[in-house]
Amino acid sequence: MSYLILVRHGQSVWNLEKRFTGWVDVDLTRNGELEATKAGHLIKASNINIDVYYSSLQLRAKNTLRLIKGILHDTKISNEAWQLNERHYGVLTGLNKDEMKVKIGEDKVHQFRRSWDLRPDPLSKDSPYHPMNIEAYSKIPINLIPNTESLKDTYERVIEFYKQKIENKTKNNNILISAHGNSIRALCKYLFKLDENQIAKLEIPTGNPLLIKLDNENKLINCKYLDSERARDLVVF
Repeated sequence: MSYLILVRHGQSVWNLEKRFTGWVDVDLTRNGELEATKAGHLIKASNINIDVYYSSLQLRAKNTLRLIKGILHDTKISNEAWQLNERHYGVLTGLNKDEMKVKIGEDKVHQFRRSWDLRPDPLSKDSPYHPMNIEAYSKIPINLIPNTESLKDTYERVIEFYKQKIENKTKNNNILISAHGNSIRALCKYLFKLDENQIAKLEIPTGNPLLIKLDNENKLINCKYLDSERARDLVVF
């Protein structure tokens, strides 16, 4: 038996401003830091020793993990992977979600955010928000850097990485992954065997650890959010 803990980063600056963030490397707000710190205390209270840590390459996820590990007094080296990054929102990157609802309609914005295979138009490579122009991604091969993504695209890169690098480790290790709303939704789709309609309904709260209990065959036993007051519906549990 082992545990897999999934943590969406604490509130980011662009979460607060209601902007499509994607691969833009924004940091946590003060509230986001408090959410991450609380997540650390909740994990500590669970008395689960974490053997392996993962995060995306993005600052908000890395700093969430740093704050959690600080509470746990754990100095293990974390594994960072761009494959765990947030979904790339293409030309929507940087735009305000409420303003876009007025401009193109709430239904269309919902489609862009929650549909399975709809990609926004690509982001220009000249944009300062394009990953090619962000230092944090300078070591990623250019041919692997997206200009836009659907949730399906995000799912494929996240789950390919999970199967190759993480899944076998969960049999003998307790693992914590600090990532993003859509990369965690991708993991939940895979782990919970959700269909495309179910994944569209799944909301992931910021800074609330999702504790997943696995048996020796990597089959899911149960799961729960550690902060029950901020828990969201897990659709099938």
